Amino acid sequence: MSVAVLAAAPPRPAHRDPQVLRWLGAYTASTVGDSVYYLALSWAAVSSGSPAQAGLVMAASAVPRALLLLFGGVIADRLGPRRVVLASDTARCLMTLGLAAVLLATSPGLWLLAAAALVFGAVDAVFLPAVGALPPRIAARDQLARVQGLRGLAYRMGSVLGAPLGGLAVATGGPASAFGAAGALFALSLPLLCALRLRPLPTEEKLPTGEKGEKGEKADGPVLRDLADGLRHLRGHRVLGPLMITVLLADLGFVGPLNVGLALLAEQRGWGAPGIGWLLAGFGAGAGAASLLLAVRGRLPRAGATLGWTMILGAGAVAALAFAPRLPVAVAVAVAVGLLAGVSGALCHALVQTECDPAYLGRVSAVSSLGSLGLAPLGMPLTGAAAGLWGTGPVFVAGAAVCALSGAFALTVPSLRRAELPR
Repeated sequence: MSVAVLAAAPPRPAHRDPQVLRWLGAYTASTVGDSVYYLALSWAAVSSGSPAQAGLVMAASAVPRALLLLFGGVIADRLGPRRVVLASDTARCLMTLGLAAVLLATSPGLWLLAAAALVFGAVDAVFLPAVGALPPRIAARDQLARVQGLRGLAYRMGSVLGAPLGGLAVATGGPASAFGAAGALFALSLPLLCALRLRPLPTEEKLPTGEKGEKGEKADGPVLRDLADGLRHLRGHRVLGPLMITVLLADLGFVGPLNVGLALLAEQRGWGAPGIGWLLAGFGAGAGAASLLLAVRGRLPRAGATLGWTMILGAGAVAALAFAPRLPVAVAVAVAVGLLAGVSGALCHALVQTECDPAYLGRVSAVSSLGSLGLAPLGMPLTGAAAGLWGTGPVFVAGAAVCALSGAFALTVPSLRRAELPR
C-alpha cells in the first residue's frame, strides 16, 4: 500500500501573482494619470496667469497633503485600503474629467485651478497611505520586498510615460485634452482595484467585539485616538520608531537639493533644459536599476545595515554632484545618486511593510511619507532662497550632511542595523 503525500503548493512569486499584477496595473495607471494631471495643471496655470501665480497654483496641493496626511492614514486603517484607494481614484477621475469639461466650455480663472489643486492634495492625503497599506493584504510576507521593487519600477514607468503622454495631449487638444487623458487613466485603475481580493488582517481575531469593521478594520472611536494609537505603535516598536526618524532626516536632506538644486545647477553651469533632462534621466535610471534589483532578488541581506551605508554613500554622491565639472560627469554622479537612494528607499519601504502590524499600516505609511510628500515640498522655497544667498554648492553639501546623518543614525541603533527582510 502506498501513501501519497501532497506537499503544500509554494506561494507564487509576486511577479506571477494575479493579485499583485492587478494592483500593479492599477498603481501604474494612477501614477501615469498623476503625471499627466500635473502637466495639464501647470500648462493651464501658465496660460491663465503669471509664472509666479502658476507656481502658487502648483504648490497649492502640498498644503492640504501635509496637513491631512496623518489623518489619511487613520482613514485607510479604519475603512480598509482598497476602499479608500477606490474612492480616491474615483474622486480624481471625476475631478479631472470635470476640469476637462469646464476648459472646453470656457476659460476659467486661476481660482478654479487653485481650488482643484487643493482638492487634489486633500485626496492625495488619503490615497497615499492607503496605497502603502495594500501590499500586505494581497501578497505573502516573504514577497513584500519584491512587491516594493515592482512598485518602484511602476513609479519610474509612470514618470517616464506620463510627461510625453501629457505633452502629446496638450499639443493635440490643449489642457482640456490632457485633463481628459488623466481622467481616463484614473478610470482605468478602478476595475483592477475592484477585482482585488484582500487577505484578512492577522490581528482580526484579537479585536474585541464592537471594534471590528467590514473586513476587520477598526470602525469606531475618535479619530485622534486612533492616530495616537498609531503613533504609540511606532514609538514602542524597536525597528519602526528609529526607521521613521531615519526616513524623515533622509527626506529633509534629499528633496530640496534634488528638486530645486538640479535646476539651479544646470542654469549656473549653462547646461540649460537639456542638461536638467539628462540629470533627471540619470537619476531615474539609477533608481530604476535599484527597484529592478529588489524585484529580481526579492530581498537583500542585512537590510538595516545596507540601508544605513547606502544612505551615507548616497549623501557623498549628492555633495559631489554640485562640484561635477562637466555634464557627462554630473549625469554619471546622478546615476550613482539614483542607485544608492533607490536601494535605501526601497529597503525603507520593504522594512515598513514587513515589520508593521497590518492593522496600523495606513498610519505608519502616512508617517513615513510625511517628510517627502508633506513637509519637504513646503521647504523648497527655502532651498531656493538659500541657494540664492550662499550658492548651490553649500546647499548640496548641507543636504548631503543631513542625509549622511540619517544613515549614521540607522547604523547606531542596533535593532535597526540588524533588521532583516523575511526569506
